[in-house]
Amino acid sequence: MIAMSAQVITVELRRWIAEQTQAGVSADGLLDAMLASGWRRAVARGALEEVRGATPPRHVPGALPEPALHEAANSIWAGDREVQVVSAMKSPRVVVFGGLLDASECDELVALARERLSRSETVVMDTGGSEINPARTSSGMFFERGESPLVARVEARIAALLHWPVENGEGLQILRYRPGDEYKPHYDYFDPAAPGAAAILARGGQRLASLVIYLQVPARGGATSFPDAGLEVMPVRGNAVFFRYERAHPDTRTLHGGAPVLDGEKWVATKWLREGRFV
Repeated sequence: MIAMSAQVITVELRRWIAEQTQAGVSADGLLDAMLASGWRRAVARGALEEVRGATPPRHVPGALPEPALHEAANSIWAGDREVQVVSAMKSPRVVVFGGLLDASECDELVALARERLSRSETVVMDTGGSEINPARTSSGMFFERGESPLVARVEARIAALLHWPVENGEGLQILRYRPGDEYKPHYDYFDPAAPGAAAILARGGQRLASLVIYLQVPARGGATSFPDAGLEVMPVRGNAVFFRYERAHPDTRTLHGGAPVLDGEKWVATKWLREGRFV
């Protein structure tokens, strides 16, 4: 490790800190190594706080998933790479990220999922089960958490980006939308008053946030729409849209849907974040 003369916290430095942290090196050990290499103490501490602070904490009751959007930064360190902040809305809380996945990661997720697709289902709140619903016409599948090195890497990146434990996330879902396929506007949270809510919530509590990653984009159509916010997010390969709902109520303004694909195919990866450990 060589300190830069300008003392700039670079991507390479962040990656080195992340690798050393994963290897079990303590914060004090990292600080000593950086000081010995010529880094100024203030810069070294700032780099450590930035990168080690991206390590998702254990669940704190009442906390919510949230990216570290501070000081009008144009990018965020997500554990192993810089992710661009394309746009952000406070109410509802919607953030569009650029470059969360690279092209090879998008292609690999699609390839791994393709042979395991079946007609998408929706949760039935009366029973706690799931069923085919005409409002959702895509095909999809779920990966188990940490099922492959790629899935584990993407989950760790999401956890670092949103400051939320990997174990508090549902398995990554991959969806394919062909021409005419859509997902009509809906909410992702569970109605706690529904008859089947107890069984659903027992697996990890309420959903608190969603992240939709665009793996393959159609030539036309397929936007993610938020009707109550008057917002449409156009699909861009490798980009993602994050939105949060701090309570299970329509006043969160998180009604959203996938507009019909008009030409080509849209593939997305969806991650739902729960209050507690998802089992």
